[in-house]
Amino acid sequence: MESNIMPENHEILISMQEDFQLSTLNSKLKIGYDGKRAANNLTGLGNYSRSLIENLAIQYPENQYHVYTPKVKTAKQIDSFFQKENIKLELPKNGSFLWRSVNILKDLSRDEIQIYHGLSHEIPFAIQHTRIKSIVTIHDLIFLRFPRYYKFIDRKLYEWKSKSACKNANKIIAISEKTKEDIVEFYGIEPNKIEVIYQSCDDNFKKAFESSTLNRIRHTYKLPDKYILSVGTIEERKNLKLIVQALKDVNEDYKLVVIGKQTSYFKTVEKEIEKLGLRKRILFLQNIPFVDLPGIYQMASIFVYPSFYEGFGIPIIEALYSGVPTIAATGSCLEEAGGPNSIYISPTDHNALAEAINRIVCDPQLQKTMKEKGLEFVQKFNSPVVTKQLMDCYLNVLDSATT
Repeated sequence: MESNIMPENHEILISMQEDFQLSTLNSKLKIGYDGKRAANNLTGLGNYSRSLIENLAIQYPENQYHVYTPKVKTAKQIDSFFQKENIKLELPKNGSFLWRSVNILKDLSRDEIQIYHGLSHEIPFAIQHTRIKSIVTIHDLIFLRFPRYYKFIDRKLYEWKSKSACKNANKIIAISEKTKEDIVEFYGIEPNKIEVIYQSCDDNFKKAFESSTLNRIRHTYKLPDKYILSVGTIEERKNLKLIVQALKDVNEDYKLVVIGKQTSYFKTVEKEIEKLGLRKRILFLQNIPFVDLPGIYQMASIFVYPSFYEGFGIPIIEALYSGVPTIAATGSCLEEAGGPNSIYISPTDHNALAEAINRIVCDPQLQKTMKEKGLEFVQKFNSPVVTKQLMDCYLNVLDSATT
């Protein structure tokens, strides 16, 4: 079928479109976000989502940040997040289970959103057929690398959504070089479509607590004088059993403090604790108020994170900002998070872990070096740095629409 647009009119339409696209780069941006995690999760992806949006809102206050979610959880950190002047909560007018995947496009169009950021592995279906540009963050593809950790139906759903998002988004953000490699390997995505932008952690971890606050926290949770800290969900992949096995060969003055939600794997850990007679040397804590968590980090002697596989490793960042010598596992991306002055061991070698712990506790100079060098290294993940990288990514995606 021949076009009814005369050549001169066609040129006018192209010119109008270019003028519109250029104007979007020179005016306040309207950015939309998948807010399911930000509005409902108090840890992990919830913290990541809120921190990312909040730092953008502070560093680039001229823009509008629309957070789309089908529901909102009542919690102090979520309530305070939505009180920010340029962060706007967007709830569905006519909610349905398909809203985040399909019907949200009407809301994005209504709100004149220029760029939409899916913060956890998915974007709305068919967004590529609208004028709205899209970015998706991929945290990890562990469900493909280690499928045994996931139920079959969950694994297939994650793969379907994330693969579709990677194919159709204008840009993919990977949170580590290792995750970028996995996206290329499993989904066949061109590397130049993927940008690595690391994560930071909450700014509360970057400030030293006063001694009175630390004393209050120590008393509240009955923390030992000297302790090794482990933070993360108690599941097989996080490998808490290895720390327990190493603890039996560590100076008895040092206890183990574990913070994390318990899963069925906890029973395996309990059996190991009983077998090794370590019950009195391990303290399990759950549901710690977020405001107290940095203090528990800051009083730790060593932080240990022997996970078999991670997309990045935010707890390592939290530990380094807290001035705590850190030991992590080889085999995924934890060296990217911990830097050259942390210590790395095989996630299957409890003897090597015990040796690394003892080496640190017996060497004050090594402790000092690890603290100072770790804090120096972690500045590359500071909020202003990664926030600028993210905004540059947004502008590049919008700018590419004009070329």
